[in-house]
Amino acid sequence: MLRIDQLKLPLDHQEDCLRDAIVKRLGIGLKRLISYRLVKKSIDARKQGQIKLIYSVDVEVKGESFLLKRHAGNNLIRKAQDWSYRPVVSASENLSAADSSRPVVVGAGPCGYFAALLLAQMGFRPLLLERGKEVKDRTSQVFGFWKGQCSLDQESNVQFGEGGAGTFSDGKLYSQITDPKKYKSKVLEELVKSGANNEILTLHRPHIGTFKLATVVRGLRERILELGGEIRFQTRVDDLLMERTSLSKKSSKPFQIVGLRLQDGGVISSRNVVFAVGHSARDSFQMLEKRGVSLQPKLFSVGFRIEHPQSLINKARWGEMAGHSKLGHAEYKLVYHATNGRSVYSFCMCPGGLVVGSTSEKDCVVSNGMSQHSRNERNANSALVVNLCADDFKRFERWEGDPLVGIALQRDLEKNAFLLGEGRYFAPVQRLEDFLLGQASTSLGKVKPSYLPGIKVSDLSRSLPESLIEALRESIPFFAERIDGFDYPDAVLTGIETRTSSPVRITRDATLESLNTFGLIPAGEGAGYAGGIMSAAIDGIRAAESIALKIAKEKNY
Repeated sequence: MLRIDQLKLPLDHQEDCLRDAIVKRLGIGLKRLISYRLVKKSIDARKQGQIKLIYSVDVEVKGESFLLKRHAGNNLIRKAQDWSYRPVVSASENLSAADSSRPVVVGAGPCGYFAALLLAQMGFRPLLLERGKEVKDRTSQVFGFWKGQCSLDQESNVQFGEGGAGTFSDGKLYSQITDPKKYKSKVLEELVKSGANNEILTLHRPHIGTFKLATVVRGLRERILELGGEIRFQTRVDDLLMERTSLSKKSSKPFQIVGLRLQDGGVISSRNVVFAVGHSARDSFQMLEKRGVSLQPKLFSVGFRIEHPQSLINKARWGEMAGHSKLGHAEYKLVYHATNGRSVYSFCMCPGGLVVGSTSEKDCVVSNGMSQHSRNERNANSALVVNLCADDFKRFERWEGDPLVGIALQRDLEKNAFLLGEGRYFAPVQRLEDFLLGQASTSLGKVKPSYLPGIKVSDLSRSLPESLIEALRESIPFFAERIDGFDYPDAVLTGIETRTSSPVRITRDATLESLNTFGLIPAGEGAGYAGGIMSAAIDGIRAAESIALKIAKEKNY
């Protein structure tokens, strides 16, 4: 097979145009083309009046060797790579529940589910533990909280439960990480086998959407169980059971994990644990610190959600072609470096989506964005966030060297937002024009905020430190130069976005094992090594590989 990249065609091209473009690029007659397969499709909208679709294809032709020689040096025509994933090892025996080598995975988000799936596929029969509920009950509970029909469940909510925080999101599946081992294609293929649409295999910026994600995580669960894995919901891990090791050149770590203590007092023995609890598991981070597991504070970003009419964003990006069936709803990605040294950037942009309440703690307000697969809500929303620096933590006692200081800052901001929302889990909101003028909003304009459970018109300058507010105000005119109408006066800002990434890094070595605890593999967003569904899933695969190789070595597979 040959791989051909950068085949550009008009937006309204006919079906046979791609075939004709292939034979023209190769310089061959149509009879030499045996077959072709779409690999990737993206949109080139740099010139609004000349929007094009860009294709990458794998092609089977007669005389492949000759064509490779003819086009030598042309990096747009090359031999197609084999993108299939190959497991690193297979278990030669079933590991029983009593075997302390049997791997345990903590957390059923993208990282935990892919770690468990890969371990199950390699024959290691993992046990997966999740503090929240399975996705059907969890979804009912979350929507009930948003509608004001039930109270916040601090064990099962937008952050905790089957599928993790990504279940209530746009379901974006793109990542900029390098991928020499074909992990991305493995993740996409497994998601399709579990119920995702086939289109995610070829779209340049694939996404699944919230309701479809619920189906996909159920599919992942069923496949893990079919392969001999075990899953327990509403099972919170409250402590690590650890043994002291005899330090030597071969044993440089002071601890070995030997098991887990559960909320109900039960104990599970294991010397191989993937710890994939997500970026909001604050009680778990506190438990790790108490146990002496190596942790570091990690910087993150905070800010607001901004909502515009989706039609405004479509018009700014697509021009006269806005509304075309092949374009869908437009996205954007923006970055600005403020004069005070802060960086402001858009994060987790959700076309045709909703802004939703995402707290996991009592008396806190947290905002996030989500979209259904159709992306057909009236507003576009994105986080506008500002990077934090060490000076932002100095107001906390013992801030220097405290690995959990980021949690203290998050909680402080979220509780303040709760008070600005009048203490009903309502989010404080403000018209963009009022925010830029430095005046409190008393009413809203044409953009109706989508936030659930509800909103309270307020002054968002009271919700963040002054230097962050200054950077945000400075960034808006710059962004308006990139996206016409971004400074639309009636656009709505919603506070507050604090869960952009983990405030903690659970440090690990080259094998992904904790720096000071044998058998503990911290992984995913919560451990500080991923940012989004795709990178978290890939980190889960790598964690599974690490444990599988370790067990295979110990048992001489």
